[in-house]
Amino acid sequence: MNLANKITLVRIFLVPIMMFFLLVNFDYLPAIELEGFSITYNQIIAALIFIIAASTDGLDGYIARKRKMVTNLGKLLDPLADKLLVAAVLISLVEMQKCDAWIAVVIISREFAVTGLRQVALLEGTVVAASKWGKWKTATQITAIAAMLLNNFPFAFLHFRFDILATWVAALITVYSGIDYFVKNKNVLHLS
Repeated sequence: MNLANKITLVRIFLVPIMMFFLLVNFDYLPAIELEGFSITYNQIIAALIFIIAASTDGLDGYIARKRKMVTNLGKLLDPLADKLLVAAVLISLVEMQKCDAWIAVVIISREFAVTGLRQVALLEGTVVAASKWGKWKTATQITAIAAMLLNNFPFAFLHFRFDILATWVAALITVYSGIDYFVKNKNVLHLS
């Protein structure tokens, strides 16, 4: 197994560890409270794990392409790792009442739809390449999720709900990027 695939596997294995810190109640640890802002230590740990895992997303692909180590396993594992990470944290945030369920459903549904489109394209012998909107989607989702995980830090001190704004932007770009994929690849579905 090459280095790029090992990085992807680490990202997958970080998902349950992140969820453990996010969902297990550590009552014996006091929360950090400053001027109306509160966050628990386990939330900080979960947020750091999420940020580390999300930041390795581009790293594994870069290493695979640069060292000519692109494998079919990597092509399968990389998008799987991305979807597991985002879906797990969004579902957890819904349970914690930090994210509206409809936002999580929209984002996760788009991921399933585009994955399905890619599978159909592969069966036709075509590859659906990542688009700039797909990259924007990933960046806005990571930003929104990090803001929710960190209880809107540092914007909470400014009384600005950046987490809500970022979540709406992520949802809108997610929907737009999904539509963009289907419009640009409608020939794969024989819709033209």
